[in-house]
Amino acid sequence: MKATRFGRNAAIAVIAVGALALTACGSDNATNTSAATQSASGAKVTGTLTGIGASSTGAAMDAWKAGFATANPGATVQYSPDGSGAGRKAIIDGSAQFAGSDAYLTDAELASSKAKCGTDGAINIPVYISPIAVAFNIPNVKELKLDAVTVAKIFRGQITNWNDPAIAALNAGVTLPDLKVTPVNRSDDSGTTSNFTDYLSAAAPSVWTDKAAGVWPASLKGENAKGTSGVVKTVTDTPGAVTYADDSAVSGKLGTASIKVGQDFVKISADAASKAVEAGKPVSGRATNDGAIKLDRTTTAAGAYPVVLVSYHVVCTTYQTQAVADLVKAFETYVVSDDGQKTAADAAKSAPLSKTLQDKAKAAIETIKVKS
Repeated sequence: MKATRFGRNAAIAVIAVGALALTACGSDNATNTSAATQSASGAKVTGTLTGIGASSTGAAMDAWKAGFATANPGATVQYSPDGSGAGRKAIIDGSAQFAGSDAYLTDAELASSKAKCGTDGAINIPVYISPIAVAFNIPNVKELKLDAVTVAKIFRGQITNWNDPAIAALNAGVTLPDLKVTPVNRSDDSGTTSNFTDYLSAAAPSVWTDKAAGVWPASLKGENAKGTSGVVKTVTDTPGAVTYADDSAVSGKLGTASIKVGQDFVKISADAASKAVEAGKPVSGRATNDGAIKLDRTTTAAGAYPVVLVSYHVVCTTYQTQAVADLVKAFETYVVSDDGQKTAADAAKSAPLSKTLQDKAKAAIETIKVKS
């Protein structure tokens, strides 16, 4: 995967549709316009598309909405960043046309999605790759080196002061203050939490004994806040605080940790996140057009940053009307195109999808159909 490699803009090739006022996957109040409205440069779409989900992709989503509206002046994307769990619930219950989620559908969620999304249920389309920063507010300290065990002990409350010997041993030459550590976690059901705890449970299982989950373990004490912006603000306002958040939200505001991989410490970057995703594999037991990726959190690949998230757009394989299907296909085709991926990278420092992931995503989008 090359984070700086972009080709020509992908054309959106979908059938023109009329004005939409959609609130659910099953909405049937959209109608197709005349084929005469199609131009030689490709069909345009109009209407309103509703999404709910991850807050981590906020900067990228804003950029995608603007870019899509520019290409389709009559189209609007409404997106509510209520968290990955809320997004997956919304696509399952039909209250949104797509979900944004930093965690792919579980087997149980996939089964439940068939009631609204047809016999094949919903699919996960990777759209965004980004590192999760271990971000802290330590006066006069902007960079630290941490290994998985130390990170796990910090967030379990087993390391309570920033000048703890375990941190000092990894950071020779850094003046660490006698300052209380205040871990801050997400209060909502979060894909970022799911990815972060997946890393901890895989890379530091002797310390992080809880299973990976989108909801922070109730047994752990500490501060919490809703959404990416909530935890970042709390840490920014609290000397000694530390959290986990999409790197795009903390850049320039907080200190960040390099993570030990093998014998080296890897600095957070989009390129390093891409290398970690390259080590992942397709989730077993899923349809061939499903893009869910099982990440290798214990990779020792040189330059890979394993505290990474792949954010998905979860879409139905079957919609109630052609108009809805066309609008979903148009937006998702733009998002995974070279232009859409570059737009997100410019806005959020994310790593564009590899050519392999792009091609698979485009093929999956083309399979979206209408209920017969």
